[in-house]
Amino acid sequence: MITFSAIKKSIVSAVYALLDGDNIQDLIVIEDTKKDFEGDLTLVVFSLLKLSKKSPEKTAESIGNYLIENELYFEDFNVVKGFLNLKIKQKYWLIFFKSWLSEDNYGFVSKPTGELYMVEYSSPNTNKPLHLGHLRNIFLGDSVVSLLKAAGHNVVKTQIINDRGIHICKSMVAWQKYGNGETPTSSNLKGDHLVGKYYVVFNKVYKQEIKELTESGLSEKEAKLKAPILLEAQKMLLLWENEDPKVRALWKKMNQWVYSGFEKTYKDLNVEFDHLYYESDTYHLGKDVVQKGVKNGIFYTKEDTSIWSSFSNDNLDDKLLVRSDGTSVYMTQDIGTAVQRYNDYPNLSGIIYTVGNEQNHHFKVLFNILLKKLNYDWASNCFHLSYGMVELPEGKMKSREGTVVDADELLSSVINEAKSLTSERGFLEELSEEEILDICKKIGNSGLKYFLLKVDPKKKMSFNPKETIDLSGHTGPFIQYTFVRIKSLLNKYEDLNNEFSIENLKLNPKELEVLKWISNFSDVLAQSAKELSPYLLANYLYSLVKSYNSFYQDHPIITEKEDTLRNFRIQMSKLVAEIIEKGMKILGIEMPERM
Repeated sequence: MITFSAIKKSIVSAVYALLDGDNIQDLIVIEDTKKDFEGDLTLVVFSLLKLSKKSPEKTAESIGNYLIENELYFEDFNVVKGFLNLKIKQKYWLIFFKSWLSEDNYGFVSKPTGELYMVEYSSPNTNKPLHLGHLRNIFLGDSVVSLLKAAGHNVVKTQIINDRGIHICKSMVAWQKYGNGETPTSSNLKGDHLVGKYYVVFNKVYKQEIKELTESGLSEKEAKLKAPILLEAQKMLLLWENEDPKVRALWKKMNQWVYSGFEKTYKDLNVEFDHLYYESDTYHLGKDVVQKGVKNGIFYTKEDTSIWSSFSNDNLDDKLLVRSDGTSVYMTQDIGTAVQRYNDYPNLSGIIYTVGNEQNHHFKVLFNILLKKLNYDWASNCFHLSYGMVELPEGKMKSREGTVVDADELLSSVINEAKSLTSERGFLEELSEEEILDICKKIGNSGLKYFLLKVDPKKKMSFNPKETIDLSGHTGPFIQYTFVRIKSLLNKYEDLNNEFSIENLKLNPKELEVLKWISNFSDVLAQSAKELSPYLLANYLYSLVKSYNSFYQDHPIITEKEDTLRNFRIQMSKLVAEIIEKGMKILGIEMPERM
């Protein structure tokens, strides 16, 4: 079977035939031709000039002429400085297309790699509900899991539940002092919302106490340390670590409220996990590892009995591991969690931590401790998938001030926006309320997920909910709408024989453009998995859809009278729909049957 690799090999053979030298293979760079230039494949010749001893243009021309005269695959070429743009004969595009149609799962790796990866994402604190920032994390982590699976890897989906620490105690103290026994049932609030409410209460009281202390003569720094409600939270943390039964009972009760709330949100997002870790469990192991490190001279103890890791040789500040009162910090529990994970899954090829870029330094230190201090070889395969923060048009969100965009409210709003959209179009009037709600959920989730995934994760982004639901913009619903349009078309031909012969079939430029986008699917999947970047796939799908819509608007399918051409267009439409559905599924987006 003729493949792209065979065509690329013919270019390599031409270079070998015309040039002599060592390591020629390492000098050959073949790329897809840039969209602004005519051609399909481009040979970059700058690296070959020492061997050719000619100008870039002359070098490119000699290779281009050789290929036209001696190879079957190319019909024309053009030279732009040091770039040789080669045009593949149409019949080979049709041969490729036939081969794609025959593949059971076009674009996906067919043979398992045998590698096992763990992807950590979401990992919320149990002192507040999930918010917009969590959603970017969840969608990113979930789609990375799907990309790795598409690349042939096995994956464990996990999260670490941040269920202990000073933040949790802040919510507990506030509820204890001001809650008056309020529960999710009595307040008709989701449990995570109720607990988050008291995290905000804590910070309001804390600010007021700081103000009062500064007015009484303390410096702001002193006031922040001596505010009574903070001291109560610190005392509660110490009691918790000493397993005080009353504190533990309150902690379990409030955490269960939160877990129930999280569970509902995850269900609405169609997100599930394979393995849950809890900081309340793993911090024990972390403290044990740290204590052994002290005994072995890896870590050191200060006069106040706090334990530290020195980084004098790594140009980093020393890191606190255990406080003077014996309580753990996040670093301690992250050490324990990492060790526990490799104990549970000793064959892991790597752990991918999906965590915002405000924790870049934390993970740099964590991996340094695991690899260089504790000599865990597996730590070299730990990777921090860092992503930028999500901001609103008006600025940053702050949980402690209650200015975050709640995940549940956001989900509800985009679904309502989808309801308004479908109602205006009037296409779903004959469906039941249940069917309409299902479609609107798919549209709303698509708008939200695609909006947060189409941006390079390394970049911070601004979120405007009004831009998520649009049938004509760079949105998930726009891609869904194209899919629904194609499926409606295909339903008319599902019982017909749509075979076609490639002999004498002439492609117009827009058909050829669609085939080129189809040809990129497997490479885009592979690159997205390699770079852990779903945005590459998201933007590819948009480009594919734009290209197909441009073809669809100008060329008939149903009314095309010539059987061979009509059947080709039907089969091309079918493959485009399959790619859209598979690609969007990787992004965690379901396709509606109607819109």
